[in-house]
Amino acid sequence: MAEFEVVGVEKLYSGYFSYLKYHLRHTLFKGGWSAPVSRELFDRGACVAVVLYDPDRDAVILVEQFRVGAMHVQPNAWLLEIVAGAIEPGESPHDVAMRETREEAGCEIHTLMQVCSFFTSPGACSEKITLFCGLVDSSGVEGIHGLDEENEDIRAYVVPYAEAMTLLDTGRIESAIPIIGLQWLGRNREALRRKYARHSD
Repeated sequence: MAEFEVVGVEKLYSGYFSYLKYHLRHTLFKGGWSAPVSRELFDRGACVAVVLYDPDRDAVILVEQFRVGAMHVQPNAWLLEIVAGAIEPGESPHDVAMRETREEAGCEIHTLMQVCSFFTSPGACSEKITLFCGLVDSSGVEGIHGLDEENEDIRAYVVPYAEAMTLLDTGRIESAIPIIGLQWLGRNREALRRKYARHSD
């Protein structure tokens, strides 16, 4: 059975996020234990992301905002994404999906379904995403959203499903979380429309 042993943990930084240094060892596939190793970890915690889809209009809600990680490697630092946010103490993933949808897209989810959970970058970050699909009425959704106290400046877009897939296929969507979410939607869109659309094609 695979095992690991943490020998020590150093807190290198603590703020909105935490930066830790772990000293550990772990079992090897060939048997026995590794030599002691040190690994830095960006402690992001548990988060939620939501693919917002309107089955009646066959439309997707995307959000656009400034991302410092993109700024570090390319001129365009504004990324097209899906609604997402961190799980705060006392909140469930379901609660966060509903809250973040109101805060970032200005609309309400009428049907919420959990899709999957995944790590975003487990080699260096603890972040684990619970991905949902939220069915919404997208009429009148577009606008600027976000919380002033968090310095959020988020633009919401309603785009036809076909356009969202074109943005995905042409590399206009560069963040891993919306790529995973939209790929899931591509595999499940027809079933969603058959079950939930009042006027499907």
